[in-house]
Amino acid sequence: MPKLRVFESISVDGYFCDARGDISWAHNRDPEFDAWVGGSASGGGALLFGRVTYEMMVAFWPTPAAAQQMPVVAKGMNAAAKYVVAHSLEPTWNNTTALRSIDDVRKVRAELPGITLLGSGDLAAQLGAAGLVDEYQFVIVPVALGGGRTVFSAKRELRLIDQRVFKNGNVVVTYAAA
Repeated sequence: MPKLRVFESISVDGYFCDARGDISWAHNRDPEFDAWVGGSASGGGALLFGRVTYEMMVAFWPTPAAAQQMPVVAKGMNAAAKYVVAHSLEPTWNNTTALRSIDDVRKVRAELPGITLLGSGDLAAQLGAAGLVDEYQFVIVPVALGGGRTVFSAKRELRLIDQRVFKNGNVVVTYAAA
């Protein structure tokens, strides 16, 4: 069965953004964590985005600044097959295909060996509710927001399959959807 993985940075109290939609707190980087991200980005596989995350990503990753700041990740992001779920957006980033609905995601998921949804918390909630998410990989950032938005719209049973703690306080946990 093909896998759809959600990759999301969350606060210790479980939010992907604060009540105002801010995600600036999620960028808790250091050399060890950056090396792990670089290794993950060069692993191949297709990427999936919601419209808002796609617009953030396309504004940065194809730029010379991205190539200078994080060359391995930029190379992986730009080379990967990418999909964006948006009703009317026409993608401009190379290797990007627009999907118009959750049913389109279901079809692509069935055709690919693996696809990772980056960020896109609202889309993650929709895909989870539709039973399309196989794994959740969370970067738990050591900050409590006290409120915000979560990737879950209902109770969801999960089973821990991996974990890693970084010196900067980030903890990466991977759960299988039960």
